[in-house]
Amino acid sequence: RLALVKHGQSFKTMAITINGNGTITGISVGGLPDGIVDTDMIATNAVTAAKASGSVQGITEVDSWRITSSQTAAGGTGFFTSNWERDDTSFEKIGTGVTESSGVFTFPSTGKYLLTPFAYFYHSRESDYVGYQLHLSTDGGSNFNIRLELYDSAHGESAYGAVTGQEIIDVTNTSNFQFKFGWNVQYDNATFRGDSNKSRTGFTVIKLGDT
Repeated sequence: RLALVKHGQSFKTMAITINGNGTITGISVGGLPDGIVDTDMIATNAVTAAKASGSVQGITEVDSWRITSSQTAAGGTGFFTSNWERDDTSFEKIGTGVTESSGVFTFPSTGKYLLTPFAYFYHSRESDYVGYQLHLSTDGGSNFNIRLELYDSAHGESAYGAVTGQEIIDVTNTSNFQFKFGWNVQYDNATFRGDSNKSRTGFTVIKLGDT
């Protein structure tokens, strides 16, 4: 039996049992005096337990891709099917990363992903709109639908522009979910800039958590 004393005052004695699994029984609510349990220890143990149960998760996937050379976009719509590379300038992916084939990207695992597309373009003539589009398939690539559209206009001849945006995608099946990027421009001769040493047109992707 254990007697607890604080400032000369005796507390109720109780039978305390330390069990083989590390738990302690026999302590009633309010049975310990103030200051016995450190609040930092409580917080640390709570985080440890949460990690063990899978309810706390760090960043497990980060990836960044870009086109390595400029792509001329004819008037109307089209897709970026070639000259993709993973960023290799002061960057290293976390996790497996996405995979690419002819401009079509596949997620490494299920989960909720944040995609951040960006594009830098040049147009030789005035145009009301130049668009960069994120297309998503949920049926293994049989059909793609526009998930995100980013538009700017070219004011006057020899105009430059840039767009960026964000979209969160809940990937429930890695075989079915795929994505790719396209353009929608008013007139011919819009050029989406690319480079192998710096990111001009491309995207980043981060896995936020499980689905």
